[in-house]
Amino acid sequence: MSDGKTAMNLRFPDPAQRAAIAAAAKQAGVSMQEYILSAAYDRATAVERRFLDGFRASMARSGAAFSAEPGSLDPTAEQRTAEQEARRDIEQSQERGHAA
Repeated sequence: MSDGKTAMNLRFPDPAQRAAIAAAAKQAGVSMQEYILSAAYDRATAVERRFLDGFRASMARSGAAFSAEPGSLDPTAEQRTAEQEARRDIEQSQERGHAA
């Protein structure tokens, strides 16, 4: 590590996969290492964008819920019953899971 650069060790168990990546990198005019790093970065930022979009949507729903009329958020009797049954089902499945 004399110049501070570290090369990636590019090993591919599938020769066809290596050839496909090499061809794509050549077509893009970059090294295989740069092509792979760029693809990984693009994938990571896409995941980040998706997370942030979901977070913003969640915040918008939460904000709407808090700004709604107090009476409009009260669950109906049917909703309360369904929630209680769902909670019981979850608790029972957890108890069965612990017993296994």
